[in-house]
Amino acid sequence: MRTILALSLALAALPASAHEFKIADLVIGHPFATPTTASAKAGAGYMEITNRGDTPDRLVAVEAAFPQVMLHASVEKDGVARMVHLHEGVELLPGETVRFAPGGLHVMFMGLKGDPFEDGEKVPATLVFEKAGRLDVTFNVEKVAMKEMDHSMHGMASGS
Repeated sequence: MRTILALSLALAALPASAHEFKIADLVIGHPFATPTTASAKAGAGYMEITNRGDTPDRLVAVEAAFPQVMLHASVEKDGVARMVHLHEGVELLPGETVRFAPGGLHVMFMGLKGDPFEDGEKVPATLVFEKAGRLDVTFNVEKVAMKEMDHSMHGMASGS
């Protein structure tokens, strides 16, 4: 009975739109993107990737119907925040979860061309892993509560 109660409480704590995808030993939790303005040239995507296996893997690319899609990290150097393209991808060590979140790792969907991400929209994409292969996922476009937003990246310079 305690197990059922604990599971019920855990599920109740999840956002109503939470969703996950699986391939091999990898679990991709709740891919989402945030709404953008009509003038935005790019949008950001976030998720969590858990490696439940015994061997490392690597997220090497994300593909979607945009002119360019890149894996980025937000970094700060000498008080200036900037985005860095992760050419080598993102390492996924056994037993660990890698979190893509505002102010940190993220997927950049570039070339929106006046077609903003709108709340409720779904952005199809394919995650490409070095060992596990290709996995089709959907990034749900969702508003993020202000308390969850990291404002440290305002006014950042772009670099790669």
